[in-house]
Parts: sequence; structure tokens; C-alpha cells
Amino acid sequence: MALGLIGKKIGMTRVFDQEAGSAIPVTVIDVTGNELVQRKTTEGSDGYDAVQVAYSDQKEQRMKQPAAGHLKKHGASNKRIIREFLLEGGEELPESHPGAELFQNGQWVDVIGTTKGKGFQGVVKRYNFGGGPDSHGHMTHRRPGAVGAGTWPGRIWKNQKMPGHDGQRNRTTQNLKIVQVRAEDNVVLVSGAVPGAKGSYVIIRPAKKKPAPAAAE
Repeated sequence: MALGLIGKKIGMTRVFDQEAGSAIPVTVIDVTGNELVQRKTTEGSDGYDAVQVAYSDQKEQRMKQPAAGHLKKHGASNKRIIREFLLEGGEELPESHPGAELFQNGQWVDVIGTTKGKGFQGVVKRYNFGGGPDSHGHMTHRRPGAVGAGTWPGRIWKNQKMPGHDGQRNRTTQNLKIVQVRAEDNVVLVSGAVPGAKGSYVIIRPAKKKPAPAAAE
């Protein structure tokens, strides 16, 4: 199923594998409160198969009127985030609002999030430049060096790597395995690290480059 969920990154911990005798680092993602909002079909006016999912309760006075009206029209409560997932033709949706039980132990997923912001950074940290010599007498240890193009074209080339704002970009980490699905707590434990800081929002979807579990085919 191409349907995914929106969640909140709680943090990282580890799970012990008794059979292998090893500790697996995992990221805990809370998926409580996902609501199905609108189903779009190829037969309708939208012209494609998709479903909108809303997440994270929001106060009514903080909602923008177009979003609040859209959610009210489809019988959903006020939510902070609305995302859309493309579906394959004829794909059935859960009868109730989806939770952690949408995924299975051992399933491969992709996680989309916004990376941590690092503020204004130089080229050594931002692009891993080598910098200048550290020996005595040199005064340009972490500078980028010459960036101009000389007589022609007499300007800095487009896309030249320069100091600037680093981080806070949308990134997708692919092919992560779900170590545990704890439906009673509505959390998913994903192997490894995912983009974003603690408390940030992430999107979990079935992996596009790994086969779906046999039960979901």
C-alpha cells in the first residue's frame, strides 16, 4: 500500500536482538492522531488516485480559513499538517483512521523530514572544504580561497559554493527497516537515524526501492 503516515520524531534509543545478540539503534516516531481527510480518484474531478492525511491537533483560532474550511467540509478536526499520498488504482483504504498498525515488523520504509538547521556556516563545515595550511605564517585557515573568474566573465559563477545558511532542508532517507510496531503506544521504531530534530514532523511511507511485505501484496 502506498498510504503513509505523518508522525513526530520522539528521539533515538536501542532495541536488543536476543537471537543475534546485538543492539539495534532505532528512532521512535509517534503516529498518534492521523486522520483521513479526502480521497481523490481518477473518475472524479481530480483525475488521479490519492488520499489526504491530516496530523497534529491545532486550535481553531490558529487555523487559516481555507484549511479550516477544507477540513470541516470533509468531517475532519482541525489539524496542523495536511499531506497527500498517491495511491495505486483500486487500492483500498483502512476503514478507520490509520495508526501504527498500518506498518509491519520488518517492512522497508522511506522517511521524509527537515534536517537540523545549523545557521550561517563557512565552506569548511558547509561543503567540507579542506581550507588553507595550518602552519605558521598562514592567515587563511578556513577561507574558501579565490572565487572570481578573472578578466572574463568578471563575476562569480552561478552555483559557486560559498558560505551561507546550512541545514533545514527537506531530505528523504530511503530503505529503513521497521524494527518494531507498538500499536498499543501508536509508535513505530525505525532502524537508524532519520532527518530532523527531536519533536520535528516526519513522513513515513512504504519504500519505493524495496519490495512490500508479502501480507501487503
